[in-house]
Formats: sequence, structure tokens, C-alpha cells
Amino acid sequence: MTIGHALVPPDMSSESGKSSAPSDRRSLDLEPVVPAAVRGVRPGAPPRWVRRAAGPLLLLALWQVLSASGVLHADVLASPGTVARAGSDLIADGTLPSAMTISLQRVAVGLVLGGAVGTALALVSGLFRLGEDLVDASVQMLRTVPWVGLIPLLIIWLGIGEAPKVALIALGVAFHLYLNVYAGIRGVDAQLIEAGESLGLGRWGLVRHVVLPGALPGAMTGLRYSLATAWLALVFGESVNADAGIGFLMNQAREFFRTDVIVVCLVVYAFLGLAADSIVRTLERLLLQWRPTFTGQ
Repeated sequence: MTIGHALVPPDMSSESGKSSAPSDRRSLDLEPVVPAAVRGVRPGAPPRWVRRAAGPLLLLALWQVLSASGVLHADVLASPGTVARAGSDLIADGTLPSAMTISLQRVAVGLVLGGAVGTALALVSGLFRLGEDLVDASVQMLRTVPWVGLIPLLIIWLGIGEAPKVALIALGVAFHLYLNVYAGIRGVDAQLIEAGESLGLGRWGLVRHVVLPGALPGAMTGLRYSLATAWLALVFGESVNADAGIGFLMNQAREFFRTDVIVVCLVVYAFLGLAADSIVRTLERLLLQWRPTFTGQ
């Protein structure tokens, strides 16, 4: 029994141990749980939108300084004040809102058509081996062809109206969505498929509850790329035989060397693209809440 007494320190009697345990628990410091989204935010730091706007504002200030100092001549690039006045005049007479409406309609129709075709082909090719054998090789071959080079053929086939412009946008959208949705489907972890089968899910149950949710991040990425390609295709489409739209305004301004109007149209393109990207990012946050990701430090 001397060994047992040797293992217990002289000041750790049973009575003192019982009395000191509650006090030890009360003396513990509890740290509050901080969400990961705000863990890296420093106290007193400016909001993120302020930091994100700092870069464009600095570029705008540099542009104004170069214009005011004469480094950038007005014939080369109009000053920010001149561009702002040109934009205000185009808005006041209704020219710019009308052109934006027409361009948005073209992008919307092309996005819907190209998105439907690209997603359908990706599902057929990604879910079925026979579909992959029949579809994937043809799509991979066609996507290597510069779709901008198809403008002459589209004009011959579809005329000079709205159809070739919408078809050009749809082509650019379809290829991006196909590649990303197909890669998302084939990138689903095989262990998740095995787990679903062990839980009794059938073929369509696996597709609905495992494959499609797993492919959703890739589809969102493909949608973002598709929107960027849609605006690029719109610029090319509206520069050929267009009688309305933002591209038509740019062509008219080029003929009269109106760099201020050209910059206004470019700014409109940029803000429309940024707004579309913001919508997709909002959809990602809503649809992918189950998927925690790294948000930076």
C-alpha cells in the first residue's frame, strides 16, 4: 500500500480534490465561437465593398490626371468628364437605354438556347457511356473551331437579322456549359456513388441526390464563363450588320472618331457583365450552402 500512497501527492487529499474541482471549472475561460466568414476581419477595417472599389477608383484618378496633364490627348482617349457628359446625353435622349434593352434581349435569348443545348448534351454524355461515345468526340472537335470565324457562314445560313447574332452567342455559351457540366458529372467521387448504392438508391436516385448536386459547382463555374463569353460574342455579333444595340453605337462612334461614346459603350458592357457575374455568385451562395469553401484570410 506504500506504493499507492507514494503515487498521491500529500496536498491532493480526497476532500481537497472534491472541493477544488468546482472552483477549477468556474475558473475556465470560455472563448466565443466566431464564424469563419468574419474570423479574418480586423477590427476597424473598412467594408469589403470599399476595398473592392479602391482599385477602379485609383484607375479613374490616374486616367483623369493623365488627361488633365495632356499625356492622353482627347483624340486618343476622352477624359472621364467628357465620357460622363456623353453618357448623360445618351441617357437623356433615350439612345443608350434603347440600345441596352436590345443587347440584353439578344444575350438572354442566346444564353437560354445555348445553355439548354450545352446542358442537355453534357447530361447525355456525362451520365451515359453510350452518350459519351456518340456526343463527346463531336463536341470536342467543334469547340476547337473559332466560333467567331463562323460569322460569315451564319450570315449566309441565317441572313443578316437577329438570328446570326443570337446563334453566335448560343454557340459560345453551349461549349462552356458543356465542358464544365460534363467535368462536374464525371468528377463526382466514386465512393459517394457506392455509399448511395449501399443506402438503396436506384439509378435515378443516384443521379438526383448524388450526381447532380456534385456537378452543381462545375455548372455554376460554367455559367460564369458562359456569361463572359456571351458578352464577347455580343460585341462581335453587333459589329456585323447591326442597326441597333450597343455594338451599333460603337460602330457609329468609330466612324466619327467619338472616343467618348466608345468608352461609354465599353463601360456599359463592363457593368452589364459585372452585374451578371454578381447574380451568378448570389446563386452559388444560395445553391451551394451545403458546400463549405475557403473564403480567404
